[in-house]
Amino acid sequence: MELITQAYLTQSASWPQSGRHILAQYDDTSIIVYQAYRPSIGQFAVRHGYFGGDFSLTRMSWIKPNFLWMMYRSGWGIKEGQEVTLAIRLKRSGFDTLLAQAVHSSYKIGTYASELAWKQAVEQSEVRLQCDPDHDPSGAKVERRAIQIGMRGSILARYAREWILDIEDISEFVHEQRELVRLQNYAQLATPHEMVYSVDDESIVTHLGISTV
Repeated sequence: MELITQAYLTQSASWPQSGRHILAQYDDTSIIVYQAYRPSIGQFAVRHGYFGGDFSLTRMSWIKPNFLWMMYRSGWGIKEGQEVTLAIRLKRSGFDTLLAQAVHSSYKIGTYASELAWKQAVEQSEVRLQCDPDHDPSGAKVERRAIQIGMRGSILARYAREWILDIEDISEFVHEQRELVRLQNYAQLATPHEMVYSVDDESIVTHLGISTV
């Protein structure tokens, strides 16, 4: 497996305990995001290196840079239609484009001139941003908040075909770690190595409400 992992207890001690943060595995040119699909979609993506086949370009598709948020959403890969967990290596330039175009999924006072302005922004944008409580391996909420990004239309097509560098099926790893979680053996639990993703554009930081400390 190409995904870099680390002991959960070791790295979770270094993560911010509160605030809105993008936790992710990334380097100078790429960032890992996660999606979970039924086998027909997931296996096609791994074979071809892009999304096609049964993958729909007419629906909104969500990506999560935070592994544990993905595990909470997919039930560690056991929810129907989310059996195949994909680690998608995405161009950072593409991910940063998503952040720059994102509109919050709910109205934020002070971020938009009015609720009407926000509704108009939602209609015009192809990118959604949603902030949710992050979760620990058991699925319990923590104070820190994580993001997920939704895409539709032409931006989804660019994601599916243009921005992807590699797609890895990490379902076996997910299943192995799920068993450790079931046994509450967190001392042996490994998760993808994640750090706070730095957003250099201050206007984007302000608009998205990302914590800086």
